[in-house]
Amino acid sequence: MSSTAKTATKERRARIEINEEFCKGCGLCVAACPLHLIRIANRVSARGYYPAECIDSEGKCTGCALCATMCPDVAIEVFRAKKAGGEK
Repeated sequence: MSSTAKTATKERRARIEINEEFCKGCGLCVAACPLHLIRIANRVSARGYYPAECIDSEGKCTGCALCATMCPDVAIEVFRAKKAGGEK
């Protein structure tokens, strides 16, 4: 089984969404991510900033929320998958 196939069958634990309307590209989230899943984009937002973007195509995000905690503009939202069996 290839690594791509393994990723497709693996359930994503968490994901983040970065709101480009609020992000000014300060880079604090980039520095905070322990798995290096965030980078500054090569494109300019409507507000004239280079926003952060998530590069987690393999679903490695653990949902630690360090990126959202560090964001001074509250531009990052973290979504965690619910555990099976109704566990918290």
